[in-house]
Amino acid sequence: MARASHDHESKAGAFFMATLVMWAVSIFFEILFNRRTELVWVVAGFCFYQSANWVIRNWVSRDPLFVNTCVSLLHSSITSASVVFILVNQWMTKGSYEIFEHSQLFGGTWPWAYQALCFSCGYFAYDQLDMLRYRLYGGWIPSILLHHLILLVCFTLALYRNVTINYLILTLICELHSIFLHIRKVRRMAGVRDADSKIVKVEWVLNLSTFVFTRFGSHILITIKLIKDAPKFGKGVELPLALFGMAAMNLLNIFLGIDLFSAYRREKNSQQNCHNHHE
Repeated sequence: MARASHDHESKAGAFFMATLVMWAVSIFFEILFNRRTELVWVVAGFCFYQSANWVIRNWVSRDPLFVNTCVSLLHSSITSASVVFILVNQWMTKGSYEIFEHSQLFGGTWPWAYQALCFSCGYFAYDQLDMLRYRLYGGWIPSILLHHLILLVCFTLALYRNVTINYLILTLICELHSIFLHIRKVRRMAGVRDADSKIVKVEWVLNLSTFVFTRFGSHILITIKLIKDAPKFGKGVELPLALFGMAAMNLLNIFLGIDLFSAYRREKNSQQNCHNHHE
């Protein structure tokens, strides 16, 4: 049974590695032959996060999961700051109503939005490769690898066609929640598991609240906006792809929410059992 599971994981790894290679070939083809020099930001993002991986691996820890989580935390922090900066800048420049118009979200590109999306796309490619190299995934159809593949497809097609860039920037507001997901993982790997400590309580408040508002809630609102503006999209592939991507993201968010609240209950129950044992 274990061997069968290992074989399935190997096949899944081979499939996702093949898709990653195809993605890389496509990116370099666009840059070198179609003169899409703006896509160099994708390569820059990949190299930046791979370099961060190397620094952490050589100077902090050689544990692949710890290194991967630290780099993911770095990405979430940088991306969150970038998205907030872009949105605040647009809000101050054009006001709240105009920046959420369909023409802006679909065909427009806010200052630095294209570069931010490229840089984040490079991260997801790096992270996919890192997880495949060190087998930081499990299951017959690893959800994390599937998540990254969906993002790479959606992001890359948007970058190639230069449409829905601003929509995708809005989806990245969920990285605010990812910060606390990664902090929790690093905290637990560091052995800090006291559910009664103030730091852990604050972390859980921020973790759960950002999940509700910046991940689950924001993605639902984006999906509603897509459905509402569906007639404005025309007959291209953008709307079906966007709806498919958001449906997948919302489904993954539901599973993530279940896992998150289950983890919260486990930590609380574990601490309660510990208190009862001492009494």
